[in-house]
Amino acid sequence: MTTLRRMIELTIKKADLAELTSIARSRTEPAGRVERARILLAYRKDPSFYAVGQALGLHAQTVQRCIERAKAEGALAALDERPRPGKEPTITVEAKTWVVALACRKAKELGYPHEVWTTRLLARHAREHGPAQGHACLSGLVQGTVCKILDAQEVKPHKVRYYLERRDPEFKAKMAQVLCVYRKVNILKKAAAAATKKNKKPSKAVTVISYDEKPGIQAIATTAPDLPPEPGVHPTFTREFEYKRHGTVSLLAGIDLITGKVHALVKDRHRSREFIDFLKLVDASYPTHTAIRLILDNHSAHISKETKAWLATRPAGRFEFIFTPKHGSWLNLIEGFFSKLVRSVLRHIRVASKQELKDRIMAAMDHFNQNPVVYTWSYRLEKAA
Repeated sequence: MTTLRRMIELTIKKADLAELTSIARSRTEPAGRVERARILLAYRKDPSFYAVGQALGLHAQTVQRCIERAKAEGALAALDERPRPGKEPTITVEAKTWVVALACRKAKELGYPHEVWTTRLLARHAREHGPAQGHACLSGLVQGTVCKILDAQEVKPHKVRYYLERRDPEFKAKMAQVLCVYRKVNILKKAAAAATKKNKKPSKAVTVISYDEKPGIQAIATTAPDLPPEPGVHPTFTREFEYKRHGTVSLLAGIDLITGKVHALVKDRHRSREFIDFLKLVDASYPTHTAIRLILDNHSAHISKETKAWLATRPAGRFEFIFTPKHGSWLNLIEGFFSKLVRSVLRHIRVASKQELKDRIMAAMDHFNQNPVVYTWSYRLEKAA
């Protein structure tokens, strides 16, 4: 005597059907949810546990359990894993809180030579001192559990993120002054573009230069020749680890914010006399009637007696300094140019002498000036007073 095939009538709503179809095709959903969605869609077309199991490579009882749950709880609810009892947690909430509070302190405060925690060190400290603090459950704490506890609270005591403290009480006022200059630069650039369009010479009454120094550029030499890329052997230049240092140089550079031209000097140091040499270079580069405005930081060389004495020899109104706030060097556009210089020229550079480094930096300045890039400041410009 044959038995009738058991069949469960499963009704899937139209909205649920669209969701099931999307999940069944997904490549990012968990595999279990995708599998159950395919079971429900296949069963809807052919209501047979055996046929669906054969089509999807599953046991008929697996298909049956999924269909019975969908019938009882709903199609979408049947996709998720059922909660399992598992093992009761042995580490209490209070103990976890103590571990997190411990991670929020510096390791050196507790007598360790480390500046910040490692997860192994934190686990060891918790095992040794946790029971004495009333958390006996921490006696067997391991590194992996420490990571889970910290991840749950998004605490990363092994990492350091830097921030910039505003120590200048007049930060906002000085920032507004710099932004006002940038806004005037935009006006001057539009006027120069309009004059060029009408075949007229742009006005040279005012120019604005963003200036800064980049000290400590290392003159490093190789001790063996670099090996060029070789197909099938190594795809990159290969360099001997050992190197020789020839000292450092300082780059003094300013970029004309209207034309994009770079004015630069490379010196061994960046004292007042080197800064005055840069001012002389700029002074000789513009007509005598041009007012030169320099945006620069608060380096001592910029306000020294020697600098002030040299400026006193120039005509009134020839130079005007606009100082960025303390810890506000990011307001100076020249920093973007320095970033470009490091990424395109200075990174991985190797030279035979300090003089070669100076020559190559100046050659880079000439290269940039062949196709000047006019830098434009836009951040918070609309809020400038």
